Amino acid sequence: MLNSPSQHLSLLASDAVLYNPSDLSTWVDSLLSELNQSQSLPSLPSDLSDLVSNPTALDGSWMDQQLPPPTAAIHNQQPSQLTVVEEDSGIRLVHMLMTCAEYVQRGELSLAGSLIQDMQSLLTRVNTGCGIGKVAGCFIDALGRRVFAAGGGGGIPGSAYETEILYHHFYEACPYLKFAHFTANQAILEAFDGHDCVHVVDFNLMHGLQWPALIQALALRPGGPPTLRLTGIGPPSPDGRDSLREIGLRLAELARSVNVRFAFRGVAASRLEDVKPWMLQVNPKEAVAVNSIMQLHKLLAGPGLDPAHRPAPIEAVLGWIRSLNPKIVTVVEHEADHNQPGFLDRFTESLYYYSTMFDSLDACALQPEKALAEVYIQREICNVVSCEGSARLERHEPLARWRERLGRAGFRPLHLGSNAFKQASMLLTLFSAEGYCVEENEGCLTLGWHSRPLIAASAWHALPETAAVSPDVAVVGGAVM
Repeated sequence: MLNSPSQHLSLLASDAVLYNPSDLSTWVDSLLSELNQSQSLPSLPSDLSDLVSNPTALDGSWMDQQLPPPTAAIHNQQPSQLTVVEEDSGIRLVHMLMTCAEYVQRGELSLAGSLIQDMQSLLTRVNTGCGIGKVAGCFIDALGRRVFAAGGGGGIPGSAYETEILYHHFYEACPYLKFAHFTANQAILEAFDGHDCVHVVDFNLMHGLQWPALIQALALRPGGPPTLRLTGIGPPSPDGRDSLREIGLRLAELARSVNVRFAFRGVAASRLEDVKPWMLQVNPKEAVAVNSIMQLHKLLAGPGLDPAHRPAPIEAVLGWIRSLNPKIVTVVEHEADHNQPGFLDRFTESLYYYSTMFDSLDACALQPEKALAEVYIQREICNVVSCEGSARLERHEPLARWRERLGRAGFRPLHLGSNAFKQASMLLTLFSAEGYCVEENEGCLTLGWHSRPLIAASAWHALPETAAVSPDVAVVGGAVM
């Protein structure tokens, strides 16, 4: 096992907009559409001294020096109805968030900082336990970290262990990760049909949550199960424990109980780009599946960020994936565009996207999973908004762009069949909320909330290395150059 963000404020609410807190994403979208139709954002006063500040959403060392001390607590209880004050304050918050993001894009950090404090005060007029108050709190926090933090921004600090715990609660609270796992597993199962020796390379093992279902499905395969090898990639354990091996032992015990011949190999690596193909010990006689759940977007930092002008890590990683000659590559990514160079565009897209995500969580999740799942999402928001350069890992891109990238890298799409669609649809019956929807998109599957797709699953097959992938792309030694 290997170890590897000034005139009259009342102008903002001159047009009454009533919103239903259970349909937050539609409400936010309507406001953003109004803002986009305006030629310029309204200016805001820097003095809202009649309101008290709310320190809870902006937890960080910078806050103690930048924000006034609290004099009131936030409202955390779910309201039975929305008051006029809350409606008015929610509208103002969205406008203020957009104005603040524009200040950040223009480099007017003093104005942005003043507006952050005003928004923090305005949060005391809304319920921060749900709806726009919750979403605004996350984005105000992220803007504050970008504007006030030493060094010009930073995400929420946390260990790999904390990330794994939050990941698990996000998994339990909503169907997004379960959809990813079930859809990928069905595609892998079909790709392995007829093969006696199979090998899965998982780019993010995360407690091995995905694999018990596949092991059990292989055990029931007509003609008997194949020999299964699983290579799981994950971060090194901070306490010196070999946590990957512990996960492997638990999976081995399950495999033994259902008579599946099983071998596990752990590869500890802090970053996916640090993994080399030789670490995976792939056998040419094996049918190989490469599984990436919400991982490839972390490799999209552009070459302009590298003083040596080296290609983005995604190119090298896709190159060596292709060199493994995998039978199938399963990819699940956010159906979002959070990798735009312009900060205001990125901020606007993320505000709408995560409003939808929170809306879906409010509809179905229970405590305590819901609260910790929200922390998981908040960390993503903070990285999208607060960080730049190599520190900005949450570079989500839409399915259409992944299609182009994977096609250039020498992969052709595989159609996710009717079985995958049925599996995903059956999964949604386990959740009480009726707003989730699975849709087919040119052979891929998306899971969304009402009319907004939020994650997309696709499957790919590597073309032979001698095949041309594009007139302007050459493949040398398995790496895209």
